[in-house]
Amino acid sequence: MKKLLFVCVVLAASLLFSNSTNAQVKIGYFDEQSLLSLFPDIQKVDTIINNFVKDSLNPEYAYTVQDYQRRDSLFKKDSATMPAKARELALSDLNRLGYKLANWQQYAQEMQNGKMEQSLLPYRQKMLAAFQQIVTEQKYTLVLKTETLSPYMEPNILDNLTIRVAMKLNLPLPQQIMDAWKQAGGAVSAPAKTAAPAKKG
Repeated sequence: MKKLLFVCVVLAASLLFSNSTNAQVKIGYFDEQSLLSLFPDIQKVDTIINNFVKDSLNPEYAYTVQDYQRRDSLFKKDSATMPAKARELALSDLNRLGYKLANWQQYAQEMQNGKMEQSLLPYRQKMLAAFQQIVTEQKYTLVLKTETLSPYMEPNILDNLTIRVAMKLNLPLPQQIMDAWKQAGGAVSAPAKTAAPAKKG
């Protein structure tokens, strides 16, 4: 489960404006990244990634450079007397290590992304469970990514499932959002946490 799945805007628009459907369509919108940022301990993921780079990727890079240099030195020294098959295998190993070093940035980024996904999985599982409950309870037909909404429209804040999921998970929300939610008639079942105001430097 890498990403929460959402229906595309084209489908939503076609359903909204279709004359062939009489069923009421209820559309919500959701922003996964905004919700992730609300978890109080989400910063520890950055620490995990930094430690992964320091403790795993950096030593691996240093070892790969050392291994390449050692193999290259041996190959230059012994290649003339090597049997053809042994020379072919040694050259293949050298090329493999050389390719890895030449593309190290891409390799390291892929490894970091994998570690990031692994570290975010517990948060995403909590989000998905709460998200599915809300969609079922509130009878939403479609849920769109917030970024797909037109900047020219003002969606109803009560259809903002990011807020609903945050409340379900008892995550702190900015006071401004809580005020707008209440003003729009949104229910707050439990005393919702509000995020501490940012300190002025």
